[in-house]
Amino acid sequence: MTHGDAGYGAGKIAAEEGDAAELVDPRPYAVGSLDRVLDEYSHLERVLPAMGYSDQQVADLEATIENADPDLVVAGTPHDLSRVVDVDAPVVRVRYDLRVKNRDLGDVLDAHADVLGLPADSERP
Repeated sequence: MTHGDAGYGAGKIAAEEGDAAELVDPRPYAVGSLDRVLDEYSHLERVLPAMGYSDQQVADLEATIENADPDLVVAGTPHDLSRVVDVDAPVVRVRYDLRVKNRDLGDVLDAHADVLGLPADSERP
C-alpha cells in the first residue's frame, strides 16, 4: 500500500475478501528504509508500505518481500508494482473505484474518518 495515515488499503481488503490464508506481518522481515517507515507508521497492521521508488527503496522493498517469502504479493498501490520489483512471488495488482450511492460525501468521509486519518466532522472546517 502507499504509506501515510491510512492503516490499510485496497490490497488488504482484497486479500481478506479473497480469503487469504494469512496476511504476513512485514515487520520481522523489513530492511532499511522499510524498517524505518514501519517504525514511524506503527498503526500499519499486516501491510507493507510502498514509498517513493529510488533504487535503494526498491532494493529494500525487494529484500523485505523476499525475506517474508510470501506465496503472493497483493499490490494496492497506484503503480504497477510488478514493473518495479523483481521478486520470486507473483505480484497481483488490485485496483478500486469509489462509488457513492445515495450518500452525501461528508457522510462517507465521517464513516471512514479513522481509516483515512481525517479529523472528526465536528473538527473539520
